[in-house]
Amino acid sequence: MSKTLSRSDQLITSMYFTTLSALNQSPNGQMRKSDVLEQIEQNIPLDDWATTVYASGNTRWKSIFHLSSIGLVKGGYVVKFKGTWTITDEGRAVLNKPYDPAQFLDEVKRRYDIWKNSQIVQTTNEPAESFNEDNTILEIEEEPREVMARALKKTHETLSAELIESIKQCDPAFFERLVIQLLLKMGYGGSRQEAGRAVGQSGDNGIDGIINEDRLGLDAIYLQAKRWENSVGEPPIRDFFGALDIKGVKKGVFITTSYFTPAALKVIESNRSDKKIVLIDGARLAELMIEHDLGVSVEDTFTLKRLDSDFFSDD
Repeated sequence: MSKTLSRSDQLITSMYFTTLSALNQSPNGQMRKSDVLEQIEQNIPLDDWATTVYASGNTRWKSIFHLSSIGLVKGGYVVKFKGTWTITDEGRAVLNKPYDPAQFLDEVKRRYDIWKNSQIVQTTNEPAESFNEDNTILEIEEEPREVMARALKKTHETLSAELIESIKQCDPAFFERLVIQLLLKMGYGGSRQEAGRAVGQSGDNGIDGIINEDRLGLDAIYLQAKRWENSVGEPPIRDFFGALDIKGVKKGVFITTSYFTPAALKVIESNRSDKKIVLIDGARLAELMIEHDLGVSVEDTFTLKRLDSDFFSDD
């Protein structure tokens, strides 16, 4: 007997099934995201709770679907590319047997946790938080601030994974421009747009971008951006040191969507030259993008209030 699902999980599993069914029936198994949302709206009874509009203007069911649909992708049931959704053989297989909402949700969560652990643990060495049994944040014996902090952490973990996955789907030139924008947003080059430029495919000794910290370009930071799936080992880091040496530059930032091996980190730790290279892996990259509002936008804002004891004071 299937377990009882919470209201949000019932909605999620209904949206999962509707999405897979709509994609399966569409030409080439493909649809635009807007058409997927239209199919959900037409085929699922959405009550007042589901259609609640947040202060931000977002509708509850759309917000829930936005966050939960990544499970379909990371579970291997759907592929997203530049706004087009495509059902996979795994997705079709779900429709070819009796659909058990609770069982399928458990399988999606299991696959999602495996993927998220592979994205986060390898770069931070911290265990990634899994779904709770009822897909909610535990609130027992926790202060409101702690509950909100846990919820924000969980949301940012998912957002970080989505950011890195989205970057990997873009071309290398886009990633090179992205790292320039990030460094400028962080205040390098005085945040002047003209202070940074992407070198691109010019073969400029392995340099992908340059940030001029001063207006005359006397102090420059050279960038290398690797949009890789596999880890970055020792050779690319040593090559980057060599590129800085050729250019007579002392500062460099090496950014990747993956992670650095212990041997690569050792090169930085053992460096005794006058050159300084900072390594930014995928987890740190996503964290910095969220912190500096690059590639993300505010969906909702919550204010945590406390009792104002001064108001009730006799003084």
